[in-house]
Amino acid sequence: MKQRNKGAGKLSNVQKKSYLRKGKNKAASAFEAIVKEAISDLPLRFRRAVRNLEILVEEEPSAELSAEFGHDPDQHLLGLYVGVPFPERTFGEEPYVPDQIFIFRKPLEHMCQNRRELREQIRITVIHELAHYFGFDEDHLQRLGLD
Repeated sequence: MKQRNKGAGKLSNVQKKSYLRKGKNKAASAFEAIVKEAISDLPLRFRRAVRNLEILVEEEPSAELSAEFGHDPDQHLLGLYVGVPFPERTFGEEPYVPDQIFIFRKPLEHMCQNRRELREQIRITVIHELAHYFGFDEDHLQRLGLD
């Protein structure tokens, strides 16, 4: 795994990328900083357990992505995990293509009234999607209050 930004909290096992286009505005940059902070605040044991995972910030889910994963485009999709959950992997063989967690900026900003709420909702969304990586399903996440 690569560490892309040494100032982002020593995330040696998590690849952080942004596929936001050139000319990214201040709001997008500030949002990405909050996502990086949420990742950095995760307990070290979880960050160390992550293998072959990219966390991507997108403006909003594309129609194609929503359709591919069966999400209603009218729903406010905040994040999405794409990959093979860790418990279902074959040991000794890493996938060539990294799993991905998408965090969607516009739906998160739209639902939050202020920066404090946004920071908290990003944290919850990162934890929620990372929980899918570790094999938790929606029912389990709902019981944990991470829905």
